[in-house]
Amino acid sequence: MNSWTAFSAISALVGVVSGHQQPLRDLHEQPETWLSKYGKQIDQPFSGPLAFSHIDYARCLEDESTAFDIAVLGMPFDTGTSYRPGARFGPYAIRSGSRRQRESRGYSLAWGNNPYEQGSKILDCGDVPVVPFDNALAMDQMEVAYSTLLARPLASDTSVWAQGAALAKDGRAHPRIISLGGDHTIVLPILRALNKVYGPVSVIHFDAHLDTWGDYPGTVTEQSRITHGTFFYIANEEGLVANSSIHAGIRCKLQGIDDIENDESVGFHFITSDDIDDHGVAAIIERIRKRVGDTPIYLSLDIDVIDPGLAPATGTPEAGGWTSREVKRIIRGLAGLNFVGADIVEVAPAYDHAEITGTVAADIVHDFLSMFISQGPPKPANLPGMWPREGL
Repeated sequence: MNSWTAFSAISALVGVVSGHQQPLRDLHEQPETWLSKYGKQIDQPFSGPLAFSHIDYARCLEDESTAFDIAVLGMPFDTGTSYRPGARFGPYAIRSGSRRQRESRGYSLAWGNNPYEQGSKILDCGDVPVVPFDNALAMDQMEVAYSTLLARPLASDTSVWAQGAALAKDGRAHPRIISLGGDHTIVLPILRALNKVYGPVSVIHFDAHLDTWGDYPGTVTEQSRITHGTFFYIANEEGLVANSSIHAGIRCKLQGIDDIENDESVGFHFITSDDIDDHGVAAIIERIRKRVGDTPIYLSLDIDVIDPGLAPATGTPEAGGWTSREVKRIIRGLAGLNFVGADIVEVAPAYDHAEITGTVAADIVHDFLSMFISQGPPKPANLPGMWPREGL
């Protein structure tokens, strides 16, 4: 076959093949958009901006038009620690631990509700831009930030917390804030802010440690007195804490009985971690509720109340703590009390493994939301296929 014959044969074959090919689309047709083909650009559990549980996020401190009923607020402060630092990354870790949670899938069998579907506007207000070089300045920043959000009008026409307005000095309902620490020192500026609205408050304090000690050795200035182990002592000096407060989960080492006598003078009774074995969850709930009564209540939860085998990422771990399930059950039993705010502190993700502490903390924040909007402890459910719970 000469070259001309071969070229003619190949040309004929190309013509036959190309005659059967069809373009994928009309070259003049507009390409289909993502929205028309796939719908909204949803966030997967592992994607999207890092807001708590993928809820709406706003810079509430600068955008004064934002309204909410419950705010999630990060306080990335950790320069009041006495041992291991790192809780400034706590707000990040807790939000990261919440990524599998979302508004549309917030129903809990334990609570019998979805806190995002109870009529309250819940908003992630970002973090207080705390200066890490000056503790006195940081204390003021956190107090001003909390007071700023506390003064906002509610987003909803009516509050799910019926007693809120009656307990406030100005007779109006105020938003409530769940703070993400940060070390436990953040509670002092929070109590200072709350005092302007409610006066002295009872504190329910979940912790392995008392945090009512006086000055640490070597403190020579007023600011150096304020640490994550002394803030309640300072709060008592300033008249911020009511003499109806209580610790839960205590198991730390002490200097002696003098520490307990000092603790009582600050306004606290206490429940040890061992009490859960001797008395049980129901009795612990009853003791806490009886202690705080119908006063305005602030709940502060140090993640080290949970055993470090289950929540290792914290600055001052103590062996022999409660399980996350026990803590969650106690929290459910406290619903219906007059909570003015809550926090979870001392999550330091540098010491975590597989995000287990951040995940636990995020789940407890979800419990706080349900606790805020519930009128009382949830009743045992009897659902199809569920183990019958009559008499419980």
